Amino acid sequence: MLTNPQKRFLRKNAHSLHPIFQVGKGGVTPNMIIQIAEALEARELIKVSILQNCEVPKEEVAETISSRSGAELVQVIGRTIILYKESKNKKQIVLP
Repeated sequence: MLTNPQKRFLRKNAHSLHPIFQVGKGGVTPNMIIQIAEALEARELIKVSILQNCEVPKEEVAETISSRSGAELVQVIGRTIILYKESKNKKQIVLP
């Protein structure tokens, strides 16, 4: 579980990132979860964009992705989700 100062630190670092995944009409698929988990292992911090045509509420999409990929949900802002998961092999981010 992340503390508030850690979330603030991660939000600051994620500000310059661009979303690398998009959730659309198909919703969250098992293949998408696998790819997100692999991206989190490589990058530790990612953004996911939720498209307008997604039929599932954004909070539910965020909860589904974070729980299935084992990531921490940092923030849902607008239609963008910020996720963090500490890498086992390529640790880059040192939390305060």
